[in-house]
Amino acid sequence: MSKSNLRVAVLGAGAIAGQHFDAIRDTQGFVACAVADIHLEKAEAIAEAYGIRAYTDYQELIRQEKPDVVVIALPHFLHKETAIFAAEHGCHLMLEKPMALSVAECDDIIEAANVANIRILIGHTQHYMAENIQAKMIIESGEIGQIVMIQDVRHVNYFQESRPQWFLEKEKSGGGILANLGTHSIDKIQWLMDSAVRKVSANVSHHGKRGNVEGSGMIYLELDSGIPATIVQSGYPGATRNETEIIGTAGMLKLVTGDSLWISRGGVFEKLEVKPIATPFELQYQDLLVAIENQRESSCPPAYARSVIEALEVVYRSAEMGVEQYL
Repeated sequence: MSKSNLRVAVLGAGAIAGQHFDAIRDTQGFVACAVADIHLEKAEAIAEAYGIRAYTDYQELIRQEKPDVVVIALPHFLHKETAIFAAEHGCHLMLEKPMALSVAECDDIIEAANVANIRILIGHTQHYMAENIQAKMIIESGEIGQIVMIQDVRHVNYFQESRPQWFLEKEKSGGGILANLGTHSIDKIQWLMDSAVRKVSANVSHHGKRGNVEGSGMIYLELDSGIPATIVQSGYPGATRNETEIIGTAGMLKLVTGDSLWISRGGVFEKLEVKPIATPFELQYQDLLVAIENQRESSCPPAYARSVIEALEVVYRSAEMGVEQYL
């Protein structure tokens, strides 16, 4: 088999698995071979849809199928265990975000990957979305001047009955809305500005109707570049919202990720035409393929994903202690 025809297995047959299998099918250089899930009926449904084999034991899958690439689309508390096992068996990884529950777990995954000399792409999809890519290009062009601040707002009914219970158990998920959606916001801000978080002040609330995780959070952060940003998220009932406002000395951008991009050059916001591109999942697989074939890091490597988890840990520490924290 040529190096450009890589066999891919997906661990986890949840809601996101179909997007992975569609991208594998639509990306030249990959072919799906198997899926694993502890719920056999879910694995078999996916397997039948994509013409692959189903397993309930991910270790058996890896030993039997010997995939070139393993996709980890499992609950967060299983990321470390499965990533290290796959790495030890020579599999490259497409690892869903957040990378792991803690910086220490991220370091263990990175060590295993280095020993095995494998490539890993962490699925921070913000890097691969058309509106975000165009916004980053505008920022870098200087069209809206020097960036002076960023405001990110996201509201969603986080405790809806359809959300699996493990999301709401801190020991399994790593946290609530900030661990799941807040990491998207931290990542988006760092990536847009090409600058890491250096300082954090945060406040959270715990009023969810089930589980033991936070249901809202407000974060003030500063980047290494000195740019300040706020992240405001609520998981309680209300109007759904997902907007990032980037404010410069010569204009503003309003980024509605997955929907639209708007610019103000001194007046009202004008909607920009966003050029269509491949899906974020397809772009991730293209990125990983190039990394594997050229034996180099992907554009969303473990070291970067670790920085997002480090920032999240500091957010929770600031909220718990009630004081500003530095990374």
